[in-house]
Amino acid sequence: MTETPNPNIIDADTLTGEMRPIRRVVIGLGSNLGERMSALQGAVDALADTPNVWITGVSPVYESEPVDCPEGSKKFLNAVVLADTTLSAHRLLDRALAIEDAFDRARSEVKNSPRTLDVDLIVVGDRRSATDALTLPHPRAHQRAFVLKPWSDLEPDAELPGAGPIADLLADLDVDALTPRPDLVLDLE
Repeated sequence: MTETPNPNIIDADTLTGEMRPIRRVVIGLGSNLGERMSALQGAVDALADTPNVWITGVSPVYESEPVDCPEGSKKFLNAVVLADTTLSAHRLLDRALAIEDAFDRARSEVKNSPRTLDVDLIVVGDRRSATDALTLPHPRAHQRAFVLKPWSDLEPDAELPGAGPIADLLADLDVDALTPRPDLVLDLE
């Protein structure tokens, strides 16, 4: 994964004239409360409607057991979205949080509490970040089959920066805990 898929493509901000590279992004989606599929589709639609974000792929949907969640948590539906963007990582994070809020995501002090929608930035180009607000690449993506398997469906040869090829990472994870849901398809209009 490179910072700019085509180094000759640069977007000039119309207000400032600032040149911004197009970055490839991987976004993980998950939901285990309420109308799970509607929340995932809503997230795809909201991302597609985001200025300066161009969705290039949407993975199949998987159902997964909750990982590191409170006891009694329901199963998740998960998917991955691939996109190109000229937005900065922090602006994209702001958009992800706004999408979660639009689907009534309740924030809790309880780690990994159930949620109507989770929109996680997994990779934003080759950006690295280690702040309280944003860690890139996502710090646990290499341990999450529910992120790596859908991503692998879209880009089998992809690499998670700093961790290696996702195919190798998947070989060390329990993908049998994932249930493909071919009856659930996310549309990209």
